[in-house]
Amino acid sequence: MTRKSNSIRTVAIVTASVFSGIVIGQVLPASAQVGEILKGAAIGVLVNQFGGQIDRFVNTLTGNKPDGLRETTRVVPILTVGEGAYVGAAQVSGPKNKVDVVKALARVEGSTRIGNELRATALIPISTARPGKLESLSRVKGVGVSAIIDYRLGL
Repeated sequence: MTRKSNSIRTVAIVTASVFSGIVIGQVLPASAQVGEILKGAAIGVLVNQFGGQIDRFVNTLTGNKPDGLRETTRVVPILTVGEGAYVGAAQVSGPKNKVDVVKALARVEGSTRIGNELRATALIPISTARPGKLESLSRVKGVGVSAIIDYRLGL
């Protein structure tokens, strides 16, 4: 073989290696994102399809017997503020006229230093399934979180 064909072969191998690395480097994070999207979609479907059954299960588990007027319960998705991504589900409880307004819970996290580091996660009942920024949340006052629901995905 000539020197020129060896150089061409070397350039081709290096180019293929670099391209493969770029493709593989992009595919792995993309597959993780696809997994998160599927998880969020599964939670949304789960809450929409089986929310009533989940709600009755939680009420049985906790011995809660809402009267349907003064106190009622409902299962809603938990959304991450700013992203609007489904991250879970929870049961809310309160007066029927207020619980009926709740579309989701906004999950907000923060940390500060008081002595050592302190972290907090807040679940805020909101009247929209598309939260924006914390300042613009449509809070529903008078409604509380009575249960956090974990769902194991078989992925």
